[in-house]
Amino acid sequence: MQKINLSFNKTIAENKKCFIIAEAGVNHNGSISIAKKLIDIASQSGADAVKFQTFFADEIILEKAPKARYHIETTGNNEKLSWYELLKSQEISLKMHKEIIAYCKKRKVIFLSTPYDMKSVDLLNNLGIEMFKIASTDLNNHQLLEYISKKKKPVILSTAMSNYDEVEKSYKILKKFLKNKFVLMQCTGSYPAPLKDANLKVIQSFKDKFKCLVGYSDHVMDDAAIIAALGVGISVYEKHITVSKNLPGPDHRASLEKKEFKQLVKKIRNVEAALGDGKKRVMPCEVKNRDKLRKFLVASKNIPSGKILKSDDITAKRTGGTGLQASNYFDVINKKSWKSFKKNEPIIK
Repeated sequence: MQKINLSFNKTIAENKKCFIIAEAGVNHNGSISIAKKLIDIASQSGADAVKFQTFFADEIILEKAPKARYHIETTGNNEKLSWYELLKSQEISLKMHKEIIAYCKKRKVIFLSTPYDMKSVDLLNNLGIEMFKIASTDLNNHQLLEYISKKKKPVILSTAMSNYDEVEKSYKILKKFLKNKFVLMQCTGSYPAPLKDANLKVIQSFKDKFKCLVGYSDHVMDDAAIIAALGVGISVYEKHITVSKNLPGPDHRASLEKKEFKQLVKKIRNVEAALGDGKKRVMPCEVKNRDKLRKFLVASKNIPSGKILKSDDITAKRTGGTGLQASNYFDVINKKSWKSFKKNEPIIK
């Protein structure tokens, strides 16, 4: 079985409890205080990990690169706050990384971060990160994928804004260096994303085609998406969190506040409990009802001993558990009655 073991006795595996990542991302707005509040939300809500983003703006963007549409919608399109300047304000220093990691350990939640450049990969690796998350924006960045994969640590790769051929090329890099220690995440790269574009059947397609662990990175502001994803069977789930949707920044509007996220985690665990393990059996709550509601064989008329039992001699009724189960019909029909039975008497061997 494909399995990734992590700290705090956490495991990512097929047909196991979904590994839940609270995506803090850049919603700390450069503040260690807000970062710690995000970690608190993750821990108090029951998430397994909290994930930030690690980058050096100079390494990942040109100073005059145009903003994405949702950045314009959330932060405006003015020269005073270019995308480059926005990213500079969201960088996490080495000191801040160390403080965040220490606080995650204190709160018993796994620290994760997405590196967007090779310098950031080295920074995180030197800090002892146990697993890398690669953003959808770098799915086609084969240089970075190879660099991360050579660190021989588990990888989670999001696949938004891509087609199957692009995913397959990235999959081959991960497979080459990591064997089975990686997860492919279905994701839709819009913030928020329309429910109709969630395309959750891709999860099963990934399972069938790649035979690997699969998860869902959720930007849909509707619980229907995660419930459906759980039904298909995901091993990892990721959702953005924020201290407040009213804070300035590009990702707050597509994030959940503490109360919402806590309710979502509870709903995920309830859905998982309802899904069960796939093994059909009599459930504990059914045991008392089984004999009372099921039917048992009874005589439909007086039957003398030694009579060849025919269909009109026997019927099935509720007896409260006395007699042969109705499923024994073919075991007794056309056989000699071993004793006499009165009408409506349970057929007992």
